[in-house]
Amino acid sequence: MLTTANTLASKASLLLLCAGLSVPLTAMADSASDPVTLPALSASEAQNSVVGVSSGGYMALQLAIAWPEHFSGVGVLAAGPWGCAQGSLSLALNQCMMTRSGEPSLATLDARWARYVGEGQVGDESARSDLRAYVWHGEADEVVKPVLGDLLAEQLRQWLADESQLKVARSEETGHGWPVRLPNDSRTAPEALGDCRQGGGSHVLACDEDIAGEMLNWLHPERSQSSSSTDGELLAFAQGEFDAKGLADTGYVYVPANCEAGECGVTVALHGCQMSVEAIGETFVRQTGLNAWADQHQQIVLYPQAESSMANPQGCWDWWGFAESTWQLSPLHDTREGEQVSALMAMLKRLQASSLPER
Repeated sequence: MLTTANTLASKASLLLLCAGLSVPLTAMADSASDPVTLPALSASEAQNSVVGVSSGGYMALQLAIAWPEHFSGVGVLAAGPWGCAQGSLSLALNQCMMTRSGEPSLATLDARWARYVGEGQVGDESARSDLRAYVWHGEADEVVKPVLGDLLAEQLRQWLADESQLKVARSEETGHGWPVRLPNDSRTAPEALGDCRQGGGSHVLACDEDIAGEMLNWLHPERSQSSSSTDGELLAFAQGEFDAKGLADTGYVYVPANCEAGECGVTVALHGCQMSVEAIGETFVRQTGLNAWADQHQQIVLYPQAESSMANPQGCWDWWGFAESTWQLSPLHDTREGEQVSALMAMLKRLQASSLPER
């Protein structure tokens, strides 16, 4: 039983949050290049999606529901329903990863969303109902119980205009993480990634499943393959100018060769706890399969980075309120005013701009 704040913090540091990872914090980026300014690429405002795994899945939902008019789709891997933690670390641990405190109530979460709508803190019902959604969960997930993925799917069925906008996928023998299919010419050995069932160190899972391609094909059904090029570039950018608690100094963006001329869509891709470049090097930003799809379909991929701290020891995205002011009775992390939500939107708008702001 948790009887003190220190005990809770200790438990959080071990489990936090949607990670269950055993990667050393000393792992650093594979690239030594100096970060550049996030470029203004005149990206499309109509072909954007946000996807994420684990804590990044929860954050992807927060971003999409806060600003649904800016996204055509949301993809969630290994996470539960929107608003699940309700600003509580205890609920995050005991109801949104495990279900020791019972399963989250969708009616309660719907009331939370309705209150936010009344306060202008999230997008309206019409914009929310137009989203396309992709939900995946591994049936052998021991970090976030698969029933939470089922509850997310049910929540989205209630929220979307038509069930045909939702695709739910399950993998029977797969654990917690992001399944990948390595290309035949990959220089990465499968054993260097996570084991398909247990997740290994990186939680990028060598399962011979192209979840990224399946997900983005679903979220962007209008997009046909337009290029066979693999000449895109992964850039490290100075993330500090998008200041928000819990963000690392450096983020990453993948730019296909033809996207420098403008009008490409953007996919915001959010890592899970202990899946940042700080934790596992460039495994997530290079190996998920998102970049290969991006090259073929002319889509920019933005990889924002969270960082570890005393308040957030596993480098998770803020889906329970740690990045908000301590004086707030109810943290607004899952609204348009959320610190990290605001920073992510600022990054997206930078990519959509035609020029850099004046200094």
